[in-house]
Amino acid sequence: MTKIVAVVGRPNVGKSTFFNQLAGRRISITFNKPGVTRDRIYADVEWCGSFFTVIDTGGIELKSEDTMWKHIREQANLAVEIADAVIFICDGKEGIMPDDYAIAEILRSTGKPIVLAVNKLDNPWDNAYDYYQLGLGEPFAVSAEHGTGIGDVLDEVVKGLGDCSESSDKESGLKIAVVGKPNAGKSSLVNKLIGVDRSIVSDIAGTTRDTIDSKFVYNGKTYTIIDTAGIRKKSSVDDDIEYYSVVRALATVRRADVALLVVDSESGLSEQDVKIAGYIHDQGKPSVIVMNKWDLIEKDTNTVNKFDKKLKENLKFMEYFKSVYVSALTGKRVDKILDEVETVYENASRRIATGVLNDVISDILSVNEPPSKNGRKLKIYYVTEPTANPPTFVFFVNDATLMHFSYLRYLENGLRNAFDFTGTPIKLQLKNRSDGAQDPK
Repeated sequence: MTKIVAVVGRPNVGKSTFFNQLAGRRISITFNKPGVTRDRIYADVEWCGSFFTVIDTGGIELKSEDTMWKHIREQANLAVEIADAVIFICDGKEGIMPDDYAIAEILRSTGKPIVLAVNKLDNPWDNAYDYYQLGLGEPFAVSAEHGTGIGDVLDEVVKGLGDCSESSDKESGLKIAVVGKPNAGKSSLVNKLIGVDRSIVSDIAGTTRDTIDSKFVYNGKTYTIIDTAGIRKKSSVDDDIEYYSVVRALATVRRADVALLVVDSESGLSEQDVKIAGYIHDQGKPSVIVMNKWDLIEKDTNTVNKFDKKLKENLKFMEYFKSVYVSALTGKRVDKILDEVETVYENASRRIATGVLNDVISDILSVNEPPSKNGRKLKIYYVTEPTANPPTFVFFVNDATLMHFSYLRYLENGLRNAFDFTGTPIKLQLKNRSDGAQDPK
């Protein structure tokens, strides 16, 4: 399971600036005014081979009874409750404030690994030692604005988290994330697949608050299937604990080998289902669209085709999708799901020999030549596939700016017609012979 690290502290101590340094890009709004970060924002972090999700929280204002501050305080408290480790940030210029002592006491009572970062210290020896008074161990002097001292903090965080490397669970076999809207039947489906009632099954939406790992063997192969909380629209996530369930669910997709998007066949594919599918696609994960509750649908010989046609209309960005129609309640066709999982993962892992690949591309180019722009014609010299999962193809060209997105789509369709990439996204990158790679997708 992906581990979570919460960044907490009083308002305006630089949490969001610190968070943005970890994320490697500006995500949280940073402004010199308390209360700017009113919600929690998350990003994946890799540090020295360890992978975890960091959550930025609103500042904790303990004494204020203002409705907004109470809500921020509750959010931060829940972040600490669900997190596996906490980074507590204090303001080194202001010195220790009464709320710092109060927050430190709360954090100590959790028994979780707490890393104390004293921010806004351009000189790493200024004032940091005073913070031993908080009783949280060694204070680490940092300057989030300049990015100094953050590595020491992350080293300490990784110590507290233990093993969270990508290789730590390889022996668990293929990792399958089961995602979808609440009440689509995910837990019932998981229970059928593993044959054991490990997940709570209920008609009440939101029963599964967290991710639940279940390891099992099918046809001699080991799998780890992860049941996740239902993913609702952001406006619907009015329960703070459920918000964190969604964070874990999305983190699970990022770390999974294959994603199962479970859809209620009676309700049909919703706007939110499409958004979840888009998230899976953007993460480059192979997937299977599992149309559940198929027993409740009146059927004729053309019903599946009608449903597949509707899926194609709504999932134009991933026409490669693989679908299976099942009933978790009756168990009908549930056994087909793992066969499809193996198929899409095999397709995502497919590597094409460079010689074969260039022969295919040569044929594709001969049918429809590359475009010209301002009198200059795009030339494609050769193509390689350096990585898989997802399959990634690098086109070496004379000038990447001459590539039109419609021709790029033509090349992708040509590759898909030549090789079986059903159920998996593929990436096409352009590289000038004198420049670095450019990713137009």
